[in-house]
Amino acid sequence: MNELDAAGITAPDLRAAYTECRRINAHHGRTFFLATRLLPARARPAAHALYGFARMADELVDNPAPGSDPAAALDRVGDLVDVVFDGGTPDDAVLVALADTVRRYDLSRDLFAAFLKSMRMDLSPVEFATFAELGEYVYGSASVIGLQMLPVFGTIGPPADAEPGAIALGEAFQLTNFLRDVGEDLDRGRLYLPLDELAAFGVSRSLLEERRPDPRIRAAMAYFVARTRAVYRRAEAGVPLLRPESRPCVRTALTLYQGILDEIVALDYDILTRRAVVPKSRRLVVAAPALARVVLSRRSRA
Repeated sequence: MNELDAAGITAPDLRAAYTECRRINAHHGRTFFLATRLLPARARPAAHALYGFARMADELVDNPAPGSDPAAALDRVGDLVDVVFDGGTPDDAVLVALADTVRRYDLSRDLFAAFLKSMRMDLSPVEFATFAELGEYVYGSASVIGLQMLPVFGTIGPPADAEPGAIALGEAFQLTNFLRDVGEDLDRGRLYLPLDELAAFGVSRSLLEERRPDPRIRAAMAYFVARTRAVYRRAEAGVPLLRPESRPCVRTALTLYQGILDEIVALDYDILTRRAVVPKSRRLVVAAPALARVVLSRRSRA
């Protein structure tokens, strides 16, 4: 069944809005989009809408149009989010789909405010001294997305019991991105790896900016990879608290994203001039068995 039909989305303008979000997810969110194929059809449009909104804000900050004002653009997005939560109809396709998702799943306004706060932090040169300082940014930029997705995934018990796992899910993915994108982030004037943690290995920002192999950098990156794997374990502990039909999606996403850490290790932690990417063939090898099991299960229930 068509995803939009399964979700009961019938209005032409709303179908067009969700279709645009799906296009954005398919184009930009390779790993996430692949994982969403494992969700029940009725849940996929909401996943696309939430991804589309996050991508919209991220693009305004990371890839602003020439001559544009990213701060003003983010303020406009914030105004549109206010329209959504005040019951109005925004004039943007992604926000139209988001508004419908917010209403369907009763999502909290605070989650979107925290997200936009972190996006605004990226408008200035970024660096953090400690993991405690980084925590506020990661909560707003990533953990809230796990919390937004939680009602879409559904839970077998009180949602509050599953929230720590959802928070860890977003944190694990974001920390992985930080490690994968160290070089690109430096080009944008950002360094998300905490300075105090780097200093413990004799690594400074200036040393990273030299972009040459160094055993101190290798040791620091190995530490960050190990620390991030521990966050994945916390996220994995929350999977059994989700509805059974959502677990294959989350488990596959966790496996695929941890594959980026594996690629970093395979590069011997030389990630300042190279980008660790999980090959498409490996993504398919991971996702195909889960997708086959989901399809067979759905057919058996039909």
